[in-house]
Amino acid sequence: MFHLFGKKESSPQEQLTECQQKQNWAGLAKAYYQLGVDAMNQGDLGRATLWLHRADTIYSASDAVYKKMGEKLIDDCSDRIAQLEDAPILYNEVPALIEEKTERLRYIKTRIWGLLSLSRLVALGEQLATLPGCEAFGKLGWAVDTILKSFQEPPTESEFNRLRDLASAFYELGDNVAFWGMGSEINVPGSAPFQVFDFNGLMGIHLEIEAYLSGHLEMLCALAPGEEPPAPETGIIAGALLPDYYVRNGFDNLEEVPQIKAELERIWSDYEFICSDISWETVKKKISEYKKLNVLI
Repeated sequence: MFHLFGKKESSPQEQLTECQQKQNWAGLAKAYYQLGVDAMNQGDLGRATLWLHRADTIYSASDAVYKKMGEKLIDDCSDRIAQLEDAPILYNEVPALIEEKTERLRYIKTRIWGLLSLSRLVALGEQLATLPGCEAFGKLGWAVDTILKSFQEPPTESEFNRLRDLASAFYELGDNVAFWGMGSEINVPGSAPFQVFDFNGLMGIHLEIEAYLSGHLEMLCALAPGEEPPAPETGIIAGALLPDYYVRNGFDNLEEVPQIKAELERIWSDYEFICSDISWETVKKKISEYKKLNVLI
């Protein structure tokens, strides 16, 4: 076991906490990396994915941390992440299946599918917005409503600019120590606290939010002069699964976690919904219901 400070009795969690308290970000990245290596060596591919991606996020966010981490560990971490991308785990299988299904959809329906998933992050986002540096999460409800309206009529200049600024805020969040370094968390009734860093899973849900918002704006810009819009981003469709939260808290079989089972059912139910004869009114009704949903309960 890796012992960052030479304390043989330190648990991995104690090492992480000490690094956070001392703001030893390079030490934090190395601790996550070692946890990932240990998990991978034990064949625990879910936890390996969790920890190695956390290490990658931290050393990628800071040149100083990157330098202290060292090329050897970084190269090994990257190689391991590449190997894990082919692993038969939920982190890979669900996005791949979603991508397969979107190949059969019109672009507009894929974008609506993404908006339905994004709306299920609104209630959680309102709670996360109380954490330092995480204010952008509190604007998801407004963003969902604005995007839904913009499918039917062009947004105002102010709305367009606010969506663009919100997309930038989510992109920049990944480099913010408030996201990956402080261990900020919110309470979850009847369960373990949810860390804002739990959004790091599935290629970074904050980045998938940014990609969805930016992609929508690009579509609007293309449609105005009658150009072909870009292909829609699909990563946000799996965004409310939140696998990092459950893996971090000791769940081994993610497919059997009640909240994940429920979210998977919603994802595939939404697919059937958008493949049916929908209207903007039925989409609005479903989104209104989803915005009230706490996906962690």
